[in-house]
Amino acid sequence: MQYSKVEICGVNTAKLKVLTEREKTMLLKQMHCGDPDLEQEARDELIRGNLRLVLSVIQRFSNRGENPDDLFQVGCIGLMKAIDHFDLTQGVQFSTYGVPMIIGEVRRFLRDNNSVRVSRSLRDLAYKAMQCREKLTNEKGREPTVEEISAVLQLPAEDIVLALEAIVEPISLYEPVFSDGGDTIYVMDQIGDGNDGDWIDEIALKEAVHDLGEREKKILTMRFFQGKTQMEVAQAIHISQAQVSRLEKGALEKIKGEL
Repeated sequence: MQYSKVEICGVNTAKLKVLTEREKTMLLKQMHCGDPDLEQEARDELIRGNLRLVLSVIQRFSNRGENPDDLFQVGCIGLMKAIDHFDLTQGVQFSTYGVPMIIGEVRRFLRDNNSVRVSRSLRDLAYKAMQCREKLTNEKGREPTVEEISAVLQLPAEDIVLALEAIVEPISLYEPVFSDGGDTIYVMDQIGDGNDGDWIDEIALKEAVHDLGEREKKILTMRFFQGKTQMEVAQAIHISQAQVSRLEKGALEKIKGEL
């Protein structure tokens, strides 16, 4: 099979070596032969011989907008972890163990570098919950309920749900969910605009805003349409932040009362 030349991290991927399962097994055994030099040589050969595996994994994340070189390097870290922790006695192929390890490392990188920051304590709780879920799945032969996980961790179910949801990777509105004959359906196509039947509420809202004073209208416009802070609004209309806060609260209460 011919591969086109693709440069990633300065590596010509078309020339990457691919090891057979027999060669991988031999090298994995050599990693535990007791000779440090031979062990290091075998490890290096395993890394080089599985770089195409890393490449195939990171292609799954090509639509995330991340630099391919960064993903490739992170994937290589996952590969090295897989090589160092692989157990030959389990009787599985290396790729069966290595692919999830590489995917996990890439997902961790994407999660930790996401613009939506999640606290360390929340991430730690999510990882504990996932480990517990995996253990219970193996024990029960089915997916455990949140209540079962919370019972093992002795934590409220609400905290576990919040932690697990916090580390879910955001999905782009342009993520394709279905394609048939070139007509692609994206996530945004399946999200309603919420406007059906809301036109009466919209008219009522406009009338309520219309009844506000000019300064109140200006404050709400700057705060909620221009995204300015109360301090910025205060400086713009030459009053104190406390006055802005009071006027804003009063205006919202008036609108709420009208509606």
